[in-house]
Amino acid sequence: MDGTSSAAHRPSAPEPLRLKSARGRWVLFATVLGSGVVGIDATAINVATPAIGDDFDAGLSSLQWTINAYTLTLAGLLLLGGSLGDRFGRRRVFVIGVVWFAAASLLCAIAPSVEALIAARALQGVGGALLTPGSLAIIQASFHRDDRGAAIGAWSGLGGIAIAIGPLLGGYLVDAVSWRLIFLLNLPIAAAVIVVALRHVPETRDPAQARLDPVGAVLAAVGLAGVTYALIEGPGTGWEDPVILATLIGGTLALVAFVVSQRVGSHPMLPLEIFASAQFTAANLVTFVVYAALGGAIFLLAIQLQNVLGYTALEAGLALVPMTIVMLLLSARAGRLSQRIGPRLPMTAGPLLAAAGLALMVRIDDGAAYATHVLPAVLVFALGLSLTVAPLTATVLAAASDEHAGVASGVNNDVARIGGLLAVAVLPPLAGISGEDYRDPALFTDGFVIAIWISAALCAFGGVLSFLMIRDDAGPRGASEPVPHCPLEAPSRALAPAAAPEGR
Repeated sequence: MDGTSSAAHRPSAPEPLRLKSARGRWVLFATVLGSGVVGIDATAINVATPAIGDDFDAGLSSLQWTINAYTLTLAGLLLLGGSLGDRFGRRRVFVIGVVWFAAASLLCAIAPSVEALIAARALQGVGGALLTPGSLAIIQASFHRDDRGAAIGAWSGLGGIAIAIGPLLGGYLVDAVSWRLIFLLNLPIAAAVIVVALRHVPETRDPAQARLDPVGAVLAAVGLAGVTYALIEGPGTGWEDPVILATLIGGTLALVAFVVSQRVGSHPMLPLEIFASAQFTAANLVTFVVYAALGGAIFLLAIQLQNVLGYTALEAGLALVPMTIVMLLLSARAGRLSQRIGPRLPMTAGPLLAAAGLALMVRIDDGAAYATHVLPAVLVFALGLSLTVAPLTATVLAAASDEHAGVASGVNNDVARIGGLLAVAVLPPLAGISGEDYRDPALFTDGFVIAIWISAALCAFGGVLSFLMIRDDAGPRGASEPVPHCPLEAPSRALAPAAAPEGR
């Protein structure tokens, strides 16, 4: 059969989707709901940690692990998850991720012990690493270029709403029924995503963009796990303990091996040449310290509100909602401001303002009123983050070449998650909080104040780094599309223009 005849019989790829078409709306629905279930779960769990501790009579390190087990596997496998979608099909990997996430959620809901819950949370992170990059990648690959910006904006805005209701919904479920219902709620949502995705989402892939690096992914995950385990368990067990020493040294060696593998490997998932850009490196340093401050502060604030101020889980969730609302309203405006005047001033003022908000949180102690103590601190902190987030994302994307656009955003996403991971592990022992201290209001408040001051210092350091290292003359590339995101979860993963959809 000649080439002409073969081409005549080859099914043509469908036209890129338009946002206003029925199928376009279904694709947007599937991707928003898929990423939304991860966002709700990630933010709802914060207000549930005291209830989990009470149910299992667990110490603070176990509560740290309920947060970090998920973040650990997610951060370690996120770049690999995006590459798997590029290679084997974004819809396929997205659906597998949703199924995996739902199955792990069921295991979380029926966990008979805190150890079982932590293991299930780690499995949840694997599912999240498969579905999270695929959500935005499907939009990039499926929609017409003229509608792509609007689709991404809708995805980001609706996803932000899902994240905003996470603490509120989580608090209500904890108070009304049980923290276990937070995980059970994922099952019907996941089922809806799977049905819609299989029916309406076109399959796309781009093997040329895929960087499969399973060795690098394993080394990164093992290294992060070893270091995080030592940082969480070391203060209580003792740094001279053989297990602590072995995990700390082994984790550090694995991270060193990861860097070496990325330098010498033929298909590294993290091409190190991307860090040759001083602007890119600086932006990621700012990301690390700001998101570390955010992750540690939110983890401890949820406990402070419930165990010291006596809030119910629902009230604690409501207390955090204004933070996300402010960010949803102002982040896009901050992005436009940054485009006009450059990122240096917003990225300097934003972290400094966020540090001021954190400093106000030291007033949140026993007897503090919400209107005069909690709300002002939350609002000032949110204003600072709003001024920081969009310029930070745009700076990261602008500092990378078109070839590395997807990797650049994926790296920034991972840096943010690792910052939060390490903060949740390190801040409590640095502040003198361990074991059962979180059940004692006086002891916990003393540690909370120290931890919040450390977080404020981290945020302020981020502002200083921006002032010293961020340049205004490295403007965004004309072809790139900055992607807004809500930092209560993590930055979104932007991708380079993707391949055209394939026939189903």
